[in-house]
Amino acid sequence: MSVVATPDQLRAARTARQAYREGLSEPTSGIAAGLTQANLIAVPADWAFETLLYAQRNPKPCPVLEVIEQGQIESVLAPGSDIRTDIGSYRIWRDGELTEEVTDARPAWEEHPDLVAFLIGCSFTFENGLVEAGIPIRHQELGRNVPMYRTNIDCTPAGRLRGEMVVSMRPIPAGRVADAVQISGRTPAVHGAPVHVGDPASLGIADLSLPDFGDAPEVRDGEIPVFWACGVTPQAAIMASEPPFAVTHSPGHMFITDVPDAEYIV
Repeated sequence: MSVVATPDQLRAARTARQAYREGLSEPTSGIAAGLTQANLIAVPADWAFETLLYAQRNPKPCPVLEVIEQGQIESVLAPGSDIRTDIGSYRIWRDGELTEEVTDARPAWEEHPDLVAFLIGCSFTFENGLVEAGIPIRHQELGRNVPMYRTNIDCTPAGRLRGEMVVSMRPIPAGRVADAVQISGRTPAVHGAPVHVGDPASLGIADLSLPDFGDAPEVRDGEIPVFWACGVTPQAAIMASEPPFAVTHSPGHMFITDVPDAEYIV
């Protein structure tokens, strides 16, 4: 049975999307708590099959929640939405290079009306469960973006698409790591349990204070860095594979849906 959002949750989601549509640009961790958030990647139609295949072959970092067909701009996960405007910050990519960040992506769809958009699960979905269990979310406490890192873990290629896995990191008190693993493991459709606990170097991360995306972390005494697969992984594939054009969310700036997180908890 599907889980239905409460009226208060729906108001929170729609208010947030409207604010982003009107130009607000801030990370969405903790916004409209309890509702699922999603990463975005939109590619020209002739890259869409390979993008879907790449996600299918790499479901841990790239769990697909929805494919929005060519020419469509409304998500079924958020009736009345517009994926071109309802995210606080977008990235425009040309030949694998980040060329601009914007708060309104409508010109990108005008330039490439054949874009096919993919909404990819986000680890923010299980953060609400961590908070409810009393596990601190440091980037929320500090008002920062979650730190994200490119790793030495290669994803399985698909056609022209290749690249490495990106992970997000949250410092977790040592005594709560097992709880964090169990709670996040209940959401396999949105990354699920961590891919690594402890040693950043084993993932090819040389300096934890220098994330590739997001803000620098603050790891305190008695805390252990815990790493989850991240929906920014498609952006690493864009950089490695150099498609002629793509649109993504800016890391940490997600698409807020009307679907409760509980829908993806098993």
